[in-house]
Amino acid sequence: MVFDWFKRFRKEEEDAQQAAKEQEAAPVEVEAEPALPAVTEAETVAETTYPTDEVEETEDQDDEDEDGDEDEEEEGFQWSEEILAAQGRDHDEISTDEITWLQKLRAGLGRTRQGLVAPLLMLMNFVGKGPISLDQLDELETLLIQADVGVGTSEKILQVLKQETIQAGGLKGDQVVPFLKQLLRNELDIADPYFAPQRGVLNVWLVVGVNGTGKTTTIGKLAHLSQKSGYKTLIAAADTFRAAAVEQVKVWGDRSGVEVIANPQAGTDPAAVVYDAINAALARETELLLVDTAGRLQNKKNLMAELTKIRKIIDTRASDANIEALLVLDATTGQNGLNQARVFTEAADLSGIVLTKLDGTAKGGIAIAIVNELGLPLRFIGVGEKIDDLRPFSSYEFVEALFVDL
Repeated sequence: MVFDWFKRFRKEEEDAQQAAKEQEAAPVEVEAEPALPAVTEAETVAETTYPTDEVEETEDQDDEDEDGDEDEEEEGFQWSEEILAAQGRDHDEISTDEITWLQKLRAGLGRTRQGLVAPLLMLMNFVGKGPISLDQLDELETLLIQADVGVGTSEKILQVLKQETIQAGGLKGDQVVPFLKQLLRNELDIADPYFAPQRGVLNVWLVVGVNGTGKTTTIGKLAHLSQKSGYKTLIAAADTFRAAAVEQVKVWGDRSGVEVIANPQAGTDPAAVVYDAINAALARETELLLVDTAGRLQNKKNLMAELTKIRKIIDTRASDANIEALLVLDATTGQNGLNQARVFTEAADLSGIVLTKLDGTAKGGIAIAIVNELGLPLRFIGVGEKIDDLRPFSSYEFVEALFVDL
């Protein structure tokens, strides 16, 4: 059976996820966690080897370091299983592929976690079991801003925390993190979390973004994800202005096993390529057409005019299709990414964001700022360069990975 990465969680699991959130927010006594059974080979989608519980004793320092790495990986493995189980997943439904992704997400947010969670942990330890003061909450606001959550978003979160503190007669230190996690999830969940191409009909995803954000690479990774999930997929190589862009997307098409519709002539009209690709998609009963576009922000006026033309052709020629316009943003650009999004919003009629390179920044809080300030949902996130390092966004997984040490 094909594992559909676009629909990992069924809608009936939403109640289980909400119950897990409510249980987490309530103060509970910490008990020893029961050992989780290992995932069997029959349950895996990808072959991955995980450390065993047995570690040979040795006095050699290198072996001790290796044992430490194995312990860390085993901890990440168990944490990943717990995160999936908290979202209503039965153990026999969990694949090794999902475990691997969550481990990558946890590691990829390491730099952001170090800048946000470590100081927050020091603050909570200082407060202890006693109530947190309003001045200490101001320190938390500073930590959020430093993580690029944004001034407006941080102030909004802190106002809710302060109001809760006043109403509760003092929010205890050990209650702050669960409450903060729930607030962040609420900020991130602004659209249907079950975002996926509809099967049996044409879905057109227009992918836009500035050169250098990983736009064409994202096209390839989305194609791989789609193909892996069993969708009939095509790519339209409509970035005809950048040197070697068409060849680059063809390479990604080969790697993902997806055909690329392109015009070999230099300087071809991008809109014409999109027109041909839509005709091909309709003729072949394609379910997902991914459209690569130019990203020359320095020629903003011409670029926006070209995107507007492409969007008009898609709306006209594929009027019955499900159309999405996804903007690819580089997380390492921080607040500059917000400015890029505003430029593209009007021309492409954006419906979502793909956030890449989260593993290369300490400013992972930009994910929260993007959603809050632009009103656009995060649809996919990337935490690496490999073809499997892009996955659908889950606010629950993101927040849990961010606060894994608390």
